[in-house]
Amino acid sequence: MSKSILMKPPGLLTRRSLLVGSAAAGALAGFASHAVAAPAQIDVTQGTVKPIPIAIPDFLGATPADSELARNVTQIITANLARSGLFAPINQAAYIEKIADIDVPPRFPDWRAIGAQALATGRISRQSDGRVKTDFRLWDVFAGSHLTGQQYFTVSDNWRRIGHIVADAVYKKLTGEEGYFDSRIVFVDESGPRERRIKRLAIMDQDGANVRNLTRGDDLVLTPRFSPTTQEITYLSFGQRDPRVVLLNIETMQREVVGNFSGMSFAPRFSPNGHHVIMSLSRGSNTNLHILDLRSKVPTQITHGAVIDTSPCYAPDGQRICFESDRGGSQQIYVMNLSGGEPQRISFGQGSYSTPVWSPRGDTIAFTKLGRGNFAIGIMNPDGTGERILTEGFHNEGPTFAPNGRVIMFFRDPGGSAGPSLYSIDISGRNEQKVPTPGFASDPAWSPLLPLRADG
Repeated sequence: MSKSILMKPPGLLTRRSLLVGSAAAGALAGFASHAVAAPAQIDVTQGTVKPIPIAIPDFLGATPADSELARNVTQIITANLARSGLFAPINQAAYIEKIADIDVPPRFPDWRAIGAQALATGRISRQSDGRVKTDFRLWDVFAGSHLTGQQYFTVSDNWRRIGHIVADAVYKKLTGEEGYFDSRIVFVDESGPRERRIKRLAIMDQDGANVRNLTRGDDLVLTPRFSPTTQEITYLSFGQRDPRVVLLNIETMQREVVGNFSGMSFAPRFSPNGHHVIMSLSRGSNTNLHILDLRSKVPTQITHGAVIDTSPCYAPDGQRICFESDRGGSQQIYVMNLSGGEPQRISFGQGSYSTPVWSPRGDTIAFTKLGRGNFAIGIMNPDGTGERILTEGFHNEGPTFAPNGRVIMFFRDPGGSAGPSLYSIDISGRNEQKVPTPGFASDPAWSPLLPLRADG
């Protein structure tokens, strides 16, 4: 089965418009059967990781135009893997063999001689119907075997996604975990002087490319969050009235205010099945959590009392939530079963805790911690044990997990005349990097992997 990507309006391509499958064709079938447990694998559970040396020659092209497109795809793959911190792409100037046919096994001794443990090769060609065909192979240099092969069809405007998907395939095969490159970030784009800052909702690829504004800046926007389908975003909008929770379909650009509540609604987030939105609703001096059924539009209050409960986030199984509350006298993180029972406090370190978010893996909760003038981004187990600070300084806030739970993105605002920027860091505390954006940026939210469909 081959993988095919169909064209949609610019900026609105999703994995559900892909046909995906393996292509271990012809001569490669025998090599696939001889694959062994490869030394070219990474144990990403360890705190210290030695990046794996990988060779990624420019993909082949049938024509000069194809060759240019192939080089661009290769650059995307290389940049993704390098930014992950788990791979060390080898400079092409060191290559001994020049790949001329990806269907012929490479000369493994040549690649071992330059220290490569894995080798990714590919070919791009334009079809008679105008689509672009991409063939990809991954080789284990130590074992001298073929690890995986895939084939994709797409329109030429969608070439960047091919690079992300191939990088995800390499990442998964060599780490055993899902990749996260074929995903997007929604964030608040900020411009202008601090006292008159214009805030627009914007969306981009996870590597900072293909930035597109979703709002014009007429209203103040905060806390955007993706739906599980990646086609809708919920966010907080400050218009002429009280703050309102809004649903935005990023394909049709249709907007809908979520509910007509008395009081302010804020801090929205989708349930894992996408059927509900959980949010804070403020009435008087009290702020409690409510769950809104998006079909019936009926809200259900789930916390009660003279407290401020906010920033709720579902566990991946949808059975529990984490949230921040001052019910104990200071801002702390609580976990609550939706089937019943009292919220249980899980944060007990020095300082206050806020903006909790559950990992897609379900094993940790990320948070912002304020103590002694420092804003730290950290993680802890859902029972409160195992707290670890990943990075700290002034002013870190708003963690969001990559779809595989391996990387966290957050924003940092140094204050003064400067503005906020986005950063990413591995959950081991390694590989902190600034994420490119056109201007100031805050409140990032990472999408799930863009969905796939297979119809051929």
